[in-house]
Amino acid sequence: MLAWILGIILFALGICISVALHEAGHMGAAKMFGMRVRRYFIGFGPTIWSFRRGDTEYGLKAIPAGGFCDIAGMTALDEVTPDEAPRAMWRYATWKRFVVMVAGSVTHFIIGFIILYLMAITMGLPNLKFDVNAVKPEVGTVNDCVVDKTDQSQTGCSPGAAAPAKDAGLRPGDLVQSVAGTPTPTWKDMVEKVEKLSGPAEFVVKRGSETLTMTVDVAQVSTDNGKVGAIGVSVALPPAVNHYSVVGGFGGATSFTGDMFVGVWNGLLAFPQKIPKVIEAIGGAPRDQDTPVSVVGASIIGGDAVERGLWEMFLLLLATLNFFVGVFNLLPLLPLDGGHIAVLFYEKVRDWLRRLRGQPAGGPVDYSKLSAVTMVFVLLGGAVVLLTVTADIVNPIRIPQ
Repeated sequence: MLAWILGIILFALGICISVALHEAGHMGAAKMFGMRVRRYFIGFGPTIWSFRRGDTEYGLKAIPAGGFCDIAGMTALDEVTPDEAPRAMWRYATWKRFVVMVAGSVTHFIIGFIILYLMAITMGLPNLKFDVNAVKPEVGTVNDCVVDKTDQSQTGCSPGAAAPAKDAGLRPGDLVQSVAGTPTPTWKDMVEKVEKLSGPAEFVVKRGSETLTMTVDVAQVSTDNGKVGAIGVSVALPPAVNHYSVVGGFGGATSFTGDMFVGVWNGLLAFPQKIPKVIEAIGGAPRDQDTPVSVVGASIIGGDAVERGLWEMFLLLLATLNFFVGVFNLLPLLPLDGGHIAVLFYEKVRDWLRRLRGQPAGGPVDYSKLSAVTMVFVLLGGAVVLLTVTADIVNPIRIPQ
């Protein structure tokens, strides 16, 4: 129980640090361009401690849930003092404001990449592309015989048992290219072809730089579905975890990051379809392991991972959460950063069209006209958060014992 609680605390702390660094990304980019940053605080609520350096107040607040960065003039609705006006964010070039807005998500991506890189050079990264049906037909082991799959009591080879692969001279590492004239690009293809055969069959095998043709006397064994062909070999499975050197870790982490981006994007697209299952879980139905989770649910899974010593899962979950938050935050919806970025590009395109017509620039967008759309998204987002938090409290996803 103590390890579980520690895991929850560690994961929640990781989330808080990630969000605080997100805001630090905004602040760093804004200061780089000379924008006025009024405040940068970690947490929310009453101020516990703060200090001022230059134009910015830095501090810590009572509720350790993320943080915020207050940039003067982030929108035209933001009131600025006369001394802030020259450095108000909305006065800067579009590309500079874009960099500031995107810096938060980029920070999440960097955090996720660093986690993956450190995993790559220490504990290794899971082989996400492993698919037993797509494994190449490489022989892993050559058995001493074939056995009936319906006889669970048989533990060894009976006298005179057939050993087709061994007798034919197949060796571990041999790559079966075709069986009885049929190409076998995957292990599944080879097995399906062999199961249909009985008696001598021609196997074309690649062994190192040589291509060999062998005759294998395919035996028949009993299964629950009747008799099938078998030769007595097992597949050479790729490693479940890929390990990398300090240099190779960059490539491994980069490739893994790309795979995670694809997974996160597909997850976002499927998100609306999964909400009904969350509602069902609140009502007592079994919780689907693929349903969305809140910060509460993610922390519970993190606690389970630490309790069971699954630090790889803990770190992967934290990296995934950073990628998810980074991508989600770029969706073109207010009040997300992606919504502000969409407004920036709207202003740019609008002003370009006005110039073509000989008209002056239109000025900053009036955010008050977008308040209704923003409120709808806030209400929908709040409802989803409430649903997932409720489900994670009454029926959380847990790592099986």
